[in-house]
Amino acid sequence: MYTMRPAEFEYHQPTSLDEAISLLGSDEEARPLAGGHSLLPMMKLRLAMPTALVDLSRIPGLDEISASNGGLKVGALTTHSALAGSEVAIGIAPVLPETAGRIGDRQVRNCGTVGGSVAHADPGADYPTVLKALGGTITATGKDGEREIGADDFFRGIFETALDPGELVTSVKVPGTSGAAYLKHRHPASGYTIVGVAAVVTAEGGNCTAARLTIGGVTSPPVHATAAAESLVGGPGSEEAIAAAAGKVAEAIPHAMGDAYASGEYRTHLAKVLAARALTEAFERAA
Repeated sequence: MYTMRPAEFEYHQPTSLDEAISLLGSDEEARPLAGGHSLLPMMKLRLAMPTALVDLSRIPGLDEISASNGGLKVGALTTHSALAGSEVAIGIAPVLPETAGRIGDRQVRNCGTVGGSVAHADPGADYPTVLKALGGTITATGKDGEREIGADDFFRGIFETALDPGELVTSVKVPGTSGAAYLKHRHPASGYTIVGVAAVVTAEGGNCTAARLTIGGVTSPPVHATAAAESLVGGPGSEEAIAAAAGKVAEAIPHAMGDAYASGEYRTHLAKVLAARALTEAFERAA
């Protein structure tokens, strides 16, 4: 009889980052444990069978949210709910706490962590799309110290990142910005993102001076709709210009993913609709 029980594993609860990195480095099959919302279900289904879990919950300093060089720094063990309610985050880069507040349900937001979601790189996750749109960076720490990885380089594919074996995500950083918006269509049962669109707009004198539009959930990793965004530069972001830009989104996702819930064609259609709405909201905020 199948009991949904994970395979046997050792359990470690280090109290320092160095200890955690040492434990992970000594066993290639060990896995870090943050919120556990992705790892534990996979272990119960025996899709993941780590020999050891390294629980990060007792390591101090990894759940801090702070201003950093005009931008925002979020510790990896920050829960989604803590980020969503952070006045510091809301004041510097409000689109990031807004995104956190729309993840999953209350239980997921109270237990799931920023670093865990980023490191897992699920195609239905929200942070990869927003971090890429904002030009964010991920701090990874391993036996050789820290390194900063741009979001464009960090997310490589389905559950695939630039993390080396034994490395941990310890924080994420984004520049301060007010002209940004993130909208998504979520799966009604799981809450995962079917399509998510992040738009970032910089305006001066009523006209757009820079724009970025990033599409998630349709490909993995998320992709920039560069032609769509560049078509808006120099203009005031009129309804007609935004509609024309949204029409170019399909060019960026020629091989849209499809599944039992949504075909690739449907995801492409949703991406264009959400792009127009996200750009409109981003222009309003930039102004």
